[in-house]
Amino acid sequence: MRTFPRHFRSLAAAIVVGLGLLSIHSSTIFSQEKKAPQVAGVDNTKMGAYRALAQVAFAAFQKGDTATAAQLARVLERLWDKAEDYGGDTALKKTNADLFEQIDKAMDQFVTPLMNSAKAPPDAAKVKAAYNAYLEALKLAD
Repeated sequence: MRTFPRHFRSLAAAIVVGLGLLSIHSSTIFSQEKKAPQVAGVDNTKMGAYRALAQVAFAAFQKGDTATAAQLARVLERLWDKAEDYGGDTALKKTNADLFEQIDKAMDQFVTPLMNSAKAPPDAAKVKAAYNAYLEALKLAD
């Protein structure tokens, strides 16, 4: 029977320990990136419907369909106000007023240019930046 030199055994033990620590670390990283369950592409989260409407409105804007983008932006704004401003005890304004104001402001910066697009075409870069800021704000309430 052949035995390996001591430094090979130490190296093998270090590799096994390292791989074990790496697997533990990578599993915690991947568990933090969990996706919310979806139905028909809409997240089943508190903010999922708002996110989906914003995505569809932004897609219409990118395609040059400003009328549809404006309609969807208005629907998004009304839905948000009815549910999260005046929606009762579970409304975000009641449960976390500061976060409500932050998201509401981000939403207004996104939807206002879309809703006013009949008067003047909005700047695409500003709309995209406002859209991204709005999506980031929504993540805070999920």
